[in-house]
Amino acid sequence: MEIKIALAGNPNSGKTTLFNNLTGSRQRVGNWPGVTVEKKEGPLKGTNDVTIQDLPGIYSLSPYSLEEVVSRNYLVNEKPDAILNIIDGTNIERNLYLTTQLLELGIPVVVAVNMIDLVERNGDKIDLNRLSQELGCPVMAVSALKGKGTKEVVAKAIEVAKKHQVAPIPEIYDKTVMSALSKIESALQMQIDDSMVRWYSVKVFERDERIDEFLKLTDEKKAKIEPIIKKVEEILDDDAESIITSQRYDYIGTIVQHSVKKKGSKHELSVSDKIDKIVTNRILALPIFILVMYVVYTIAMGGTSISIGTIGTDWANDVLFGEIVPNFFGGILTSLQVNDVLYGLIMDGIIGGVGAVLGFVPQILVLFLLLSIMEDIGYMSRVAFIMDRIFRRFGLSGKSFIPMLVATGCGVPGIMASRTIEQDRDRKMTIMTTGFIPCGAKMPIIGLFAGAVFGGSSLVATSAFVIGIAAVIISGIILKKFKAFAGEPAPFVMELPAYHLPSAGNVLRATWERGWSFIKRAGTVILLSSIILWFLQGFGFTDGQFGMVEDNNTSLLANIGNAIAWIFAPIGWVGDMAWKATVATFTGLIAKEEVVNTFGVLYNFSEVSEEGNEIWTLIAQDFTPIAAYSFMIFNLLCAPCFAAMGAIRREMNNTKWTMAAIGYMCLFAYVSALIVYQLVGLAIGEVAFNFWTIVALALLIGVIYLLFRPGYKPKSEALDLKGMQTAK
Repeated sequence: MEIKIALAGNPNSGKTTLFNNLTGSRQRVGNWPGVTVEKKEGPLKGTNDVTIQDLPGIYSLSPYSLEEVVSRNYLVNEKPDAILNIIDGTNIERNLYLTTQLLELGIPVVVAVNMIDLVERNGDKIDLNRLSQELGCPVMAVSALKGKGTKEVVAKAIEVAKKHQVAPIPEIYDKTVMSALSKIESALQMQIDDSMVRWYSVKVFERDERIDEFLKLTDEKKAKIEPIIKKVEEILDDDAESIITSQRYDYIGTIVQHSVKKKGSKHELSVSDKIDKIVTNRILALPIFILVMYVVYTIAMGGTSISIGTIGTDWANDVLFGEIVPNFFGGILTSLQVNDVLYGLIMDGIIGGVGAVLGFVPQILVLFLLLSIMEDIGYMSRVAFIMDRIFRRFGLSGKSFIPMLVATGCGVPGIMASRTIEQDRDRKMTIMTTGFIPCGAKMPIIGLFAGAVFGGSSLVATSAFVIGIAAVIISGIILKKFKAFAGEPAPFVMELPAYHLPSAGNVLRATWERGWSFIKRAGTVILLSSIILWFLQGFGFTDGQFGMVEDNNTSLLANIGNAIAWIFAPIGWVGDMAWKATVATFTGLIAKEEVVNTFGVLYNFSEVSEEGNEIWTLIAQDFTPIAAYSFMIFNLLCAPCFAAMGAIRREMNNTKWTMAAIGYMCLFAYVSALIVYQLVGLAIGEVAFNFWTIVALALLIGVIYLLFRPGYKPKSEALDLKGMQTAK
């Protein structure tokens, strides 16, 4: 018989870490809430009949957000054989709120007190036996990060699942909410005698409307519950939920008082608190974050002696794919005496195209490694807290930044993470703006132009991230002024986990998963497109005859590119590079890595010296600095890849909203690139004054107007303002 064990707990309590430990799975682990946004499952290592299920982090069974709905519905409707409730031992009081609700479900529960190593390091003591007695279920200590106690706790969960050991609902219920019911009964001036009726009443008071269970009740019990609900809504104005919440915490307080002994003074600051006084300071927080990102991009993509990512990429481009791989395959092909067409396909198409993308793997891996370390130590949670202050000023919820953090790896899970945002308008706006954040697939574009045109400047690489954040903020201000997005942003409450040393396993796993996704596409989508691109840019019509061309400016691909390149002439894509830039942009819709892959195929077709790869030199000859920056801005901000568009379609669940989101991104990217190219180019002397300069100036004025114009006010709010003015 298959046994299903659900991992349930608060966000950031260590569920996914424990899940990976128990199953060997490579699910993503992040040190901020909201990483798991849907139920995941895997078999327990060494077994075939035990399934471990990782549920989204929730604070209670009273659902406010979509991830809470996912967990609540699964636990209530599908009913696993046992619940393994993971609680953070360093913040036990808050975590036990969910525990008291889980114990009322009638499903066997085992409580795993996680991060016990941190508890011991702090000098605190938790009486597990007393805690077990108070809760009426097994309580065990674990350290999911170090694998301590994980085998024992899952064995206990399997044991109680087989025996179905669970405390009776009324017993647990009476301990937690009896006094709350007394207050409710007093307010309603009625007595509730039936314990199950009382229990279901409380579930309704807590916004936990178990419709299926409610329908199973007899008509007599329904008749008793329905007037209770109605009277509570009328008399207490939905305050019953607050009353029961308060009573739960009172009960939890007595448990903690009996079971937990804190070593430090109640008001003594922890090490994490002391660090946070600096890194989350209102004045210093943002400069520190920008400095941190500058250091990260310097190490990963800069042009300094500590830029190990660039050193690796230079070796990959100049030696590995510039000499070793071409010489190896060139020698084989020459010895086989293959014809020129096949030689060109393999050397210029496949090796040139795929190699141009894979050459950036060292930079990508170093960047992902540094971001994973920042996630694991807990700094990224602080970044979300910092950005909440900024985002809320501009009409965005701080929760919007969590999908954007996830999107630094890949836009698809970033877009999916937007489902954790409760309000529909905020969720839609987050989906429309998450694609502005540079994902891993866009990093080669940044690395290519930073290296080829800007001498490996760390500022150029860092500015790409800053541009993404600026695009989100500007979009937030503009969109919030329209009726579809108007209203206060959703409240953002999140836990700041304690800082800790990064786990090598978590960091390397996260780095590899992100990096492997990048490499895998190079061996599939990019390989196929390289072959197609090579054919289109290598063949064309010359003097009415179809065949290979010596100059790819006369190729089929050039003809296609030139037919639509005029669209991008105002943003600086002119001359022979115009069609190349246009084609690269459109192939980037397949996958953003395709942009660099396309340049690799197109410029490898040109004559190169025997010393090695001259693609960067050729790109620098074609692109002026301002044109290169314009190209980079447009490709960072425009419509994402097809996979991300599919994610937008799934999350929007509406064709019109999907098209609106993609259209907005393309329009915003074009306007931004036009303003930068025309006005900045004019200021630095690279662009002469022309008609499009006037258009760019008009668009800049238009953007400023949209930023500062009065926004839409809901009727109720408008009436309130009118009443206040009349009173004055």
